[in-house]
Amino acid sequence: MSKYWSEAIQSLTPYVPGEQPKGSNIIKLNTNENPFPPSPMVIEAIHQFDTDRLRLYPDPDSSALKQSLADHFNVKTEQVFVGNGSDEVLAHTFMAFFRQPDPLLMPDISYSFYDVYANLYGIDVKHIPLQNDFCIALDDYSEANGGIIFANPNAPTGRALTLDQIDVLLQRNTESVVVVDEAYVDFGAETAIKLVKQYSNLLVIQTLSKSRSLAGMRVGFAIGSAELIDGLERVKNSFNSYPLDMLAQVTATAAIKDVAYFTQTTQRIIKTREWTNEQLLALGFKIIPSKTNFVFASHRYINGAELMGFLRTHQILVRHFSRPGIDNHLRITIGTEEEMHAMINCLKRHPDIISM
Repeated sequence: MSKYWSEAIQSLTPYVPGEQPKGSNIIKLNTNENPFPPSPMVIEAIHQFDTDRLRLYPDPDSSALKQSLADHFNVKTEQVFVGNGSDEVLAHTFMAFFRQPDPLLMPDISYSFYDVYANLYGIDVKHIPLQNDFCIALDDYSEANGGIIFANPNAPTGRALTLDQIDVLLQRNTESVVVVDEAYVDFGAETAIKLVKQYSNLLVIQTLSKSRSLAGMRVGFAIGSAELIDGLERVKNSFNSYPLDMLAQVTATAAIKDVAYFTQTTQRIIKTREWTNEQLLALGFKIIPSKTNFVFASHRYINGAELMGFLRTHQILVRHFSRPGIDNHLRITIGTEEEMHAMINCLKRHPDIISM
């Protein structure tokens, strides 16, 4: 605490990102990064980039990137918003739409940054419990609200809702903004962008960090009605008119255009995820069905924190959450085939794990 801090800042509990280790020879399965390099088209775009342009400001509207996203998702450019990672897009979303008299509705177990933003902006929140199987029950989101937000697939559980379930919610909830955070949608779920033309209050947020291997470039985007996008632009231009640098815009545009590479790598990750599930089940783990690039698992007899520590002693990082309800689970990012084999082989050496 400092006497120079504003009173509101003193009560903040910031988001804690996953560990980024400095050492080498570590198998890093703790932050849901893509195990494959960016598209060859991205690499070529970097090599051809005219560095002399860096003395100039970037395009504040990210016009080329917005056009590539509009073409890819078959929407108009005025329906596309881009930001410095989906976290910034989410931050502007909370400011633009959720500061309302009624509370914001969100799952009690989901992306923990939602609560951070709500606290930062003084937004009243009502947490809706997940079902016993960790599913989001959209039927429970029927009361008066100042907005609804959920991740689909959800994080850290990995479970996904169907498009029909989201459609029913939107039919019922017409007076506030519904945000679907689709950071992991490309690993087996169905995007709600298909519903944007029907519902002017729907905003879908995605990122290029996961399925397009650009976590280091920090590019996220939202797709919704022109009315919602205009609200986001008002917030963005009151905060930072140049959120995306030139290289981020160029590489993101290239990544969106390389559909073949995107499809190839996401399918490899899905295949490796299913293999990992089978191996963990054989070692006595319980697995929550995942449509993401990670699995959420708990062992029948061994504490999650203990397993995380055991893997760490063997230079393998996974994520453990201490909050009640999920404190016995590990979130394990899907790495390369070789990395997942190494993790499974390491678990087999735990003295209390017996292959079934």
